Amino acid sequence: MYGSIKETRQKLIGGEVKLPEIVKHFIEKINERNSELNAFLEVFEDEALSRAKEIQKKIDEGKAGKLAGAVIGLKDNIVYKNHKVTACSKILENFESLFSATVVERVLAEDAIIIGRLNCDEFAMGSANETSYFGEANNPWDTERTPGGSSGGASAVVAAGMCNAALGSDTGGSIRQPASFTGIVGLKPTYGRVSRYGLIAYASSFDQIGPLTGNVEDSALILEVIAGRDKMDATSSSRQVEKFSEININFEKGLKIAYIKNIIDHPSLSEDVRKSFTELISDLKDRGFTVEPVDFPYIDYMVPTYYVLTTAEASSNLARYDGIHYGYRSLNAYDLESTYVKSRSEGFGLEVKRRIMTGTFVLSAGYIDQYYGKGQKVRRLIADKTNEIFGRYDFIITPTTPHAAFVHGSKGDDPIKMYLEDIFTVHANIAGIPAISVPLHLNSEGLPFGTQVMAPKFEEKKMFDFAAFLEKELKKY
Repeated sequence: MYGSIKETRQKLIGGEVKLPEIVKHFIEKINERNSELNAFLEVFEDEALSRAKEIQKKIDEGKAGKLAGAVIGLKDNIVYKNHKVTACSKILENFESLFSATVVERVLAEDAIIIGRLNCDEFAMGSANETSYFGEANNPWDTERTPGGSSGGASAVVAAGMCNAALGSDTGGSIRQPASFTGIVGLKPTYGRVSRYGLIAYASSFDQIGPLTGNVEDSALILEVIAGRDKMDATSSSRQVEKFSEININFEKGLKIAYIKNIIDHPSLSEDVRKSFTELISDLKDRGFTVEPVDFPYIDYMVPTYYVLTTAEASSNLARYDGIHYGYRSLNAYDLESTYVKSRSEGFGLEVKRRIMTGTFVLSAGYIDQYYGKGQKVRRLIADKTNEIFGRYDFIITPTTPHAAFVHGSKGDDPIKMYLEDIFTVHANIAGIPAISVPLHLNSEGLPFGTQVMAPKFEEKKMFDFAAFLEKELKKY
């Protein structure tokens, strides 16, 4: 209804609409659809309306920030001072944060409105939003299907028009895969581009916060606000933040684009996705781009490498949830050891416990070199091969996901099937490079799926320009 954040802001400045009206519109939309989508866990209705009145005064005085008019949802693993945050886990039930994440402070400083917190997989561990303590979120295109994971609630609310944008986290595809499944834009920035301070950690050397938006321009604008050095995160980069939002699609068509040839014939790829991706390659060639296949021999090693390393980091990061310091404590505990054992056994869900135990195993004496050490070596091989490709090409393109959104429960009880959902997205996290999912196609059932563009480290500006070109010129619906 209100278009991009930029367009909405222009309407506000022009006096065509008032910000409280926009917030009321979104609240009505949430009330109308959330019972079927289960995407919002909590709506900050009174706070959002109050803040809308304050920002409207700043708009009237010509003092509004660059996100004035943006109404944003927050994944339930990004902390917001004096608001609940649980990572959708029983172990943090009713926990209230004492501080705000850096990304929250930055969007608020530019006059965004945070309208609520959003459902996700427990501790961001999942690809279908089915591991949440609060129940599964549903896809607005078809409520029998998953909106993806782990940022499933975030993708659902943007796709359903319940807010302008959402902030999610991406450890192995948790922004891009749900964006693909719900027909929106999902961005994973370069590792270190955005501060992780205030993000509840899953795997610290993989996690990145990023936006889910209705279009590329909004994604670029939000990254422009949240990116940059943060003294609270030693891994954050001091690289200068460019004017990402100044999109330019009139670039020279001399760009060279690589696609990984063994993906085209990969057995996981649905026929709809294979056909559409092949057509995209032809369309790009017809537009004057150089598009060439490249060898990437590590495709089938990426998911195992990812899960060895991330479960190890999760085992360490989640040790703090012990029933002693904060969060859930078992009522059945009777001494120190039983407090630890029973609180963690009762507080964590099945998938989280599976990953903690796997990670503890790969870090254990006698196995750490065989698993974790070898995983780090393979990670280096993957990163080096990726950088070698970028020495010859501007971008690498792949399907974001092997198929469109699947029906809830259709993956059964086999965790390996669910892990393989990340087969094309984990690449960017392993290599630490930026990647964006752009919705370009519908399958034979009328469901959306995205194309992924990966770029060299810190080349988000060039990546946004190309993604916006794809969005404007080659979107099929």
